[in-house]
Amino acid sequence: MRIKPISLAFLLSCSLIFQTQANEVESPPLSYAQSAQVIRDTYERELFTLPPFKEGHFGLRMYRQTQDPKYLPAVWTDMAQVASRLNKLSSEVVQPEEIILYASQRLTSYQNKDDERGQLRYTVTKHHPEYLYLGIDLLGAMARADEYGLKHKNDTTLREVLRRYDFTRYATDQEMIEAWAAQLANQVYWLKQLGEQDVVEAFTQAFQATYPDDKDKKLSTQQYGNKIYGMTHIIFADSQYYQKQVSEQQHQWIFDYLRKNIDTILLRCKEDVIAEVGISFLLAGLTHDPVVEKTRNAIRAALDKEQGLIPSVEGSFDLKFGEHRNVLAIMLLDWKGVSQGPSYQSFPKSFQSIPYGLVPKEQK
Repeated sequence: MRIKPISLAFLLSCSLIFQTQANEVESPPLSYAQSAQVIRDTYERELFTLPPFKEGHFGLRMYRQTQDPKYLPAVWTDMAQVASRLNKLSSEVVQPEEIILYASQRLTSYQNKDDERGQLRYTVTKHHPEYLYLGIDLLGAMARADEYGLKHKNDTTLREVLRRYDFTRYATDQEMIEAWAAQLANQVYWLKQLGEQDVVEAFTQAFQATYPDDKDKKLSTQQYGNKIYGMTHIIFADSQYYQKQVSEQQHQWIFDYLRKNIDTILLRCKEDVIAEVGISFLLAGLTHDPVVEKTRNAIRAALDKEQGLIPSVEGSFDLKFGEHRNVLAIMLLDWKGVSQGPSYQSFPKSFQSIPYGLVPKEQK
């Protein structure tokens, strides 16, 4: 049997393949901090092209992580968003009939959503339309102003509006929790922060009843994600969004669950929820917990180095819609610890120009 001579072209192609493979072996993966820097560079190049809400969201989180004054213009944008919303609500949406009309108009934005979450939110919230005004729009803005050491000039009026409603009816409704778990977690802590109603414990008990652990396998992917998202937001809200460390013992049921189910979470949840799980442990000072390493590995693996960010599960690289996911990834991969501020009291130089409608709150 005659063996055919090997062609030069074949040898060259083999050489190129081996060289490519060798280069891949020699090229180490980016460190966690390097991966975070890739994403940070991508967003900082385009930060002021993002919609104001996204710009403020990114800037405030990066400021609380780094205390770098370069983020203060974006923080001012966030303050301006808060002022604008409170200006509108306090002057145009105060009377019960105004609130119903406003909320009904807000509800229509969910009517045509065809995804599971959107349909669920519409179906449930049409029975409580005022929740879109009270929880989604008013409470968040009032709490953010409070964190800045500010309040709206019509704060008394806004608090009178808050007190017309018993938030327990939303926070303990299992269908509302299935639609708005993370948002309700934020809101019950914001109410407490503002010195208004304290329904944190009632919400926590209702949440646990809504999502018993032995029913996990019956949950859709969306509902399982909603459960984990709600858990992480209890931690986030208790930290006043990365401003103070939380106690693992006070939330032991959450940390025990996340540890036990981390491999399922990595399989069933989106990257933003996975990142929030890791950050929850960091907020409790559990830097060396295996959960942190597992979430960091998953998030680093999801990074598209060419595009400089983590795409959506559908493969989208849209900067605007990916901001939430990617700022969480930066924080998880390059965690700097908790820090307070900025606030009018602690950083007055940054608050020389306060957006119209906001005023310094009285010092306690």
